[in-house]
Amino acid sequence: MFLSPNMNFDGLLTMILLIMFGPGLLLTIIGLSVYRKNKKAAKVLFIIATVYTIISLGICGALISGF
Repeated sequence: MFLSPNMNFDGLLTMILLIMFGPGLLLTIIGLSVYRKNKKAAKVLFIIATVYTIISLGICGALISGF
């Protein structure tokens, strides 16, 4: 009943991809805009963006692969 063959999961995949890459990309854009005024804060934002992306790729990748 819930998993009929006619169901489309494109929206779910899009949502998972946005969760994986969205915050990291947003933090990178903010870091680029702050870079001229405060280089130390920008470096911290870049590090947080990288760590978030690595962790989200591990967690969401495991969800996508069905582990």
